[in-house]
Amino acid sequence: MNNDNKRKTELLIPAGNLEVLKVAVDYGADAVYIGGERFGLRAKAHNFSIDDMKSAVSYCHERNVKLYVTANIFAHNDDLAGIREYFEELKDVGIDALIISDPAIFMMAKEILPEVERHVSTQANNTNYGIYRFWYDQGATRVVSARELSLKEIKEIRDNIPDDMEIESFIHGAMCISYSGRCLLSNFLTGRDANQGACTHPCRWKYSVFEEQRPGQYFPVEEDDRGTYIFNSKDLNMVEYIPELIDAGIDSFKVEGRMKTALYVATVTRTYRKAIDDYNKGIDVYKANLDYYREEIGKCTYRQFTTGFYFGKPDSDSQVYDNNEYVKDYTYIGTVSDVDDNGRAYFIQRNKFSVGETVEAMLFNGTNKELAVEDIVGSEGISVSSAPHPQEPLVVTFNEAIPVGTVLRRKG
Repeated sequence: MNNDNKRKTELLIPAGNLEVLKVAVDYGADAVYIGGERFGLRAKAHNFSIDDMKSAVSYCHERNVKLYVTANIFAHNDDLAGIREYFEELKDVGIDALIISDPAIFMMAKEILPEVERHVSTQANNTNYGIYRFWYDQGATRVVSARELSLKEIKEIRDNIPDDMEIESFIHGAMCISYSGRCLLSNFLTGRDANQGACTHPCRWKYSVFEEQRPGQYFPVEEDDRGTYIFNSKDLNMVEYIPELIDAGIDSFKVEGRMKTALYVATVTRTYRKAIDDYNKGIDVYKANLDYYREEIGKCTYRQFTTGFYFGKPDSDSQVYDNNEYVKDYTYIGTVSDVDDNGRAYFIQRNKFSVGETVEAMLFNGTNKELAVEDIVGSEGISVSSAPHPQEPLVVTFNEAIPVGTVLRRKG
């Protein structure tokens, strides 16, 4: 049975820099969202200058991929003049949409960039169809659902909004423990405002309590002897529920992670791309490959997995992660930037590997190929036995050539 759902499903992938953006596009993104150097909610990401954005637009549009830019801070008075100036700079860039939370910023974008679509961020707490209708009347083409919504609620929203209004929902990645990411904890503890893009993620820290009259005597409220993780959410993972997501009427499947590596982006993008395409071929094709999706999605760095609120309110066991460490089974080696006539691969090395080892190439068709490392030429033009220095340009001979853009990883 083929999927006859008339709404096309968009796979929307994050990118923190131009290198990662190219990986997202090459591995199957329909759209990529990025942040500029100001006014996005990932101030610690590398982010994109105006020139970088122009390069990103060119790379995306040449491959029929859309580019969205976040401007989703909650502005203070001092921000408004700068936002107006920023939007003026974006006029000639050619982006496809802005992702916005603040009504003042939304109206400013409508005035200055009327030809650019306006998407309303999850930060705006979009929990009912009345909110969707409100934003539609203001000129929004898309609203991102609050992460606290179930699939049943999203389907009800779909049934009660205009057909040409789009629903975007997070389907993979880290989840803020606070309501739709509206968190004051970082600002309170460190003076760095999450709603201004400077979150220090104190929800991932270890906590214990002690009584005022007993200094130094800790009282455990934790799941284990290292501290409590009552704020620490597992990562969302919905790759096993593509049919349910589509049935709910979600138009855009959004992955979280503008500070993630190229390996993470390649792994998640390729896996969801295959899952969506398989489902479009037929539900039997999709179901036959569930083990593949589970195995592949587990090869990127993550904090255990949850389905979040999609099937109702989660209990603590299904939502709270019992430590603050990542699961990491594979290491990122690099992304091939060029291949010479002899089949040697050129790339910037990201983690150590050695001659004689086997690394894994993530091919664009969804398969993996094991490659033997036969020779490594370092930045000084001399063959070396290992490459221990991150960010070193290398020329590597494998036992066979691989395409430009291929992401390389190593188990362990």
